[in-house]
Amino acid sequence: MTNHDDNIIRQFTRWAKPFADLPVHAEADGMARSLAACALSGTEAVLDVACGPGILTCALADKARAVVGIDITAAMIEQARDRQAAMGLGNLAWHVGNAAALPFADDSFDRVVTRYSFHHMTDPAAILAEMRRVCRRDGRIVVIDATPAPHAQAAYDRMETLRDPTHTSALTLEQLRAIGREAGLSEVLVDSYRLEARLDTLADAQDLPALTQMFDADIAEGNNTIGVGAWRAADGLRFVFPISIIAWAKPQA
Repeated sequence: MTNHDDNIIRQFTRWAKPFADLPVHAEADGMARSLAACALSGTEAVLDVACGPGILTCALADKARAVVGIDITAAMIEQARDRQAAMGLGNLAWHVGNAAALPFADDSFDRVVTRYSFHHMTDPAAILAEMRRVCRRDGRIVVIDATPAPHAQAAYDRMETLRDPTHTSALTLEQLRAIGREAGLSEVLVDSYRLEARLDTLADAQDLPALTQMFDADIAEGNNTIGVGAWRAADGLRFVFPISIIAWAKPQA
């Protein structure tokens, strides 16, 4: 386990309950698009990698034969088990483990999914390779994550690192598509949505002054340098995460 992994565990152990309770993570349009990208018929075995508190995992379980969620943070899996119990779902299993070394055999799952995780990974291409390994031939791999515009990527990463020290870098859409090509996957779907959030619900109090200054400067300049279209609303600073969904097919040969 790396120092970065340790940092992720510390950060998300502390944030597990607030993260699980945030309505933004179950936003209806994004959830519907994510599920549609998985193209489930009800017969599939699905793996949700870096599943967090199981929000997407439980939604997948309502539409698949069996779903497994895995996350490196035990506190997140505890939240996921609580969600499963509250929803009365029986076709779920949970693992505490590392996305870089998935504890599953080759060709184990019909669908392999991850949401909002690649920007925490030091080597997302290696994670995608692991997802490909455990996906069955002609199965589908789906990645959902923030993809800033190329001109905004550096500023976006600065903002996210201020907000969350486990952030590494958010890939642009083309960078994400490129690692899929390099992994030998066939692209079958590209979709996007904008996920609206309020800044003070997603950051620690001690980080808010620096973030507020950064957002206010961006609003004043009017150039959308961070790429999140920030604005001041009656309830505080709001912005949108630019989310992309890519689904790939794993070739039969």
